[in-house]
This record gives sequence, C-alpha cells and structure tokens, in this order.
Amino acid sequence: MQKGSSSKKIRPPQKQNRPGTESKMIPVPVSDYPEKPGCDKLKNKVALITGGDSGIGKAVAILFAKEGADIAIAYLSETSDALDTAEIIEEQYGRTCLLIKGDLSKEKHCGKVVKKTIQQFGHLDILVNNAAIHFENKDLRHLSTASLRKTFDTNIISFFWVTKAAIPYLKKGSCIINSSSVTAYRGSGSLIDYASTKGAIVSFTRSLSANLAKKNIRVNGVAPGPIWTPLIPSSFDSQKSAKHGSDVPLQRAGQPAEIAPCYLFLACEDSSYMTGQFLHPNGGEIING
Repeated sequence: MQKGSSSKKIRPPQKQNRPGTESKMIPVPVSDYPEKPGCDKLKNKVALITGGDSGIGKAVAILFAKEGADIAIAYLSETSDALDTAEIIEEQYGRTCLLIKGDLSKEKHCGKVVKKTIQQFGHLDILVNNAAIHFENKDLRHLSTASLRKTFDTNIISFFWVTKAAIPYLKKGSCIINSSSVTAYRGSGSLIDYASTKGAIVSFTRSLSANLAKKNIRVNGVAPGPIWTPLIPSSFDSQKSAKHGSDVPLQRAGQPAEIAPCYLFLACEDSSYMTGQFLHPNGGEIING
C-alpha cells in the first residue's frame, strides 16, 4: 500500500450503500504501515474500540495491537471488514482480537460490549469511543426525527452508555479517547446534526476529564478532518466522494493510518500530563479550538 502523502489525485467517483465496505473503495484506505515496527508502548494492555472494524477505528486497532495491546472491537454489521481487521491483529501482530457485533445506539448492547470484553480479557485499560454515522441534509426542514435521534444515539449517547459501563473496570492510569471531528469547531451546513453531536463530544470529553481526574483516569480526544473511510462513499454522492478532502490546505483526504498515531499518543505514557485535550489531524485547517 502507498502512504497517504501520495494520494493527492482526485479519486474515481464512487457510491456505496450504508455503512460501506473498505474492500470496495477505490483506492482502498491505508490502515497500517507494516514497515514501521511497534515499540511495546501498550504491552499487555486491553483496548475496547467502538467502530473498530474499518476506517480510523481499524487503523487504531491495528496500531494498538502492533504496540502490544489485545483488542475488542464493537461494530455494527460490516463483518467482512471486521474479520479482515481481526486477521491483521492476530496473524501479523500476534495479539487477540474479540469482535462484538451489534447496534451501539441501543443501551443494552453497550453494556454487553463492555461485559464481553471483561469476560474475554479480565481487565480494560483503554476505551476508544469512535463509532459514528452521518446523513447529509442540506435543508434542516427535511431532517427527520428518526434520523436525528439515530445520529445522536450512535454518535454521542452511545459514548455515555459505553463509558458508564466501562468506568467500574478502569483503574489508575487507564484512559478514554473520544473521536470528535473538525466539524465540531467550524460547523457543517449539510451535516448539522452530525456536527452537533461532535460538538457534544468535545464538551463530554472536557467534563468527563474533570470528573475522573482524581482517579487518575485521563480523558482526551481526536478531532480529525477529512479522512478516506467507508463513511464517505456511503454518505455522499459519487462526485462529492471523489473530491473529499481536496479543499483543505494539504489538498487531500487523510488516510486512517495517518490519524491512528494521535490515538496511540493519547493512549500511552507519552501523554501522561494531558487530559481534557484534543488533537487536530485535519490537513492544515486552523480551527482555534
């Protein structure tokens, strides 16, 4: 696979049914740089990653495994992507990967995800709240209540539910990392509900970090810009998907493997004096947030 820095060309127009499949994307997203060795920064840790089957979550899961962690992945329905991710984690990097299929917009399932993780591994050190959806809508009057609730339940309410279930198992030195978006800081005219959930994630992260500071559980987040993931061709029309990311200063969408190191930094001891903060891998957009 070529590195993301070589992907400035506009991609072919493409459209997929939701939630999208990585293997059908042209080009296939870059999830790993196998030539870069790990350094055991997460040796014997256990990480639970929601939405870890594809996109940014997949790249984070692979990088965490490369650094010595066992992985639990909660995903909706993209079994082929999930199995591919698990294969890389187990066969290339020798770590265990637990796949947990189901709808995180349901509170009961969020509790099951944490329970199954503990049953499999016995402990939990890192929680990455990452699962998200969006539906493009250029006129707020056309935003249905069902779609609005689905976006909020998946993108932010699930963060509350999964985190609430996980906190009893987190100990001193554990950490939580939440995925927000550049849209939390500058808004989005056609993704009003999505951007609103991402803004809520920023406030959730800052508030939770204050709540858990005395327990020495750090809470930080990452706010990516345009990244080439299945969310794009499954959400936008073919022409918009082709040009995704071309309007940022670096003039291209980022690759998931370029974003994953931000999560690794926040998960390991390198960031031991950081909590309540966000990193901004967004192709050069200045958001002052």
